[in-house]
Amino acid sequence: MPSNAGDKNAPPPLPAPLGVEVADSHTHLDMQSGTVEEGLAKAASVGVTTVVQVGCDLAGSRWAAETAAAHDRVHATVALHPNEAPRIVHGDPDGWSRQRARQPGGDAALDEALAEIDRLAALPQVKGVGETGLDFFRTGPEGKEAQERSFRAHIEIAKRHGKTLVIHDRDAHADVLRVLKEEGAPERTVFHCYSGDADMAEICAREGYYMSFAGNVTFKNAQNLRDALAVAPPELVLVETDAPFLTPAPYRGRPNAPYLIPVTVRAMAAVRGTDEDTLAAALGANTARAFGY
Repeated sequence: MPSNAGDKNAPPPLPAPLGVEVADSHTHLDMQSGTVEEGLAKAASVGVTTVVQVGCDLAGSRWAAETAAAHDRVHATVALHPNEAPRIVHGDPDGWSRQRARQPGGDAALDEALAEIDRLAALPQVKGVGETGLDFFRTGPEGKEAQERSFRAHIEIAKRHGKTLVIHDRDAHADVLRVLKEEGAPERTVFHCYSGDADMAEICAREGYYMSFAGNVTFKNAQNLRDALAVAPPELVLVETDAPFLTPAPYRGRPNAPYLIPVTVRAMAAVRGTDEDTLAAALGANTARAFGY
């Protein structure tokens, strides 16, 4: 047993390698310990050979684009997180940003930030626009207008540049689906950290939306996610870490990283009643198709 096995703050041990290479469809390397090179090498050692690095604010989006340009197996997405839009407009102290300015900027400041996302989205190493969407868990009614305006702008940017739309949907299923219908979704749309139920999975399937499952599919209280995974079409399923968040059981609460993807893949294979190699092959192909790389 590793010496740090009882340390809840220590990284979990390496899982057994997968026999078929897969991709982590959504991670935040800039929030994880160690260097990018160390994280990628550790992931590759267990069969996770490609990652999608996701931007959540201007600084993070620039970093994602720069990191993807420097590493062939890293692909970038760029966006203002749903909680970032109200921060920019209203100076919301609960916003996502690591840019510590808290003075209200107004709609002009949001337009300026969106223009920078638009510029970054044109870069060839940037494969997606996101994570964008709606998050009503943290943002109150006063922030919903800014969130929705930002979401609609990101949809337009994704479509104009032919990039994948990566959706963050928290406590906002009906409104996210409504906005997608009103604006018209891009050709490739991914529900990151899918959080709906089986009924919503059937709606996503009809629309051709990809559903990406994270480590929380392993949580005891997440039967709705397992029910959704069970009915999702195999060609629309992705896997992600959302690291450093959502570490899969039995390591919940400890730091997450792309090298833990095999833990989630094996849990997903059990839910779907298939072997891990078959699922991993589908996940790898689906992620490449979803992000156009």
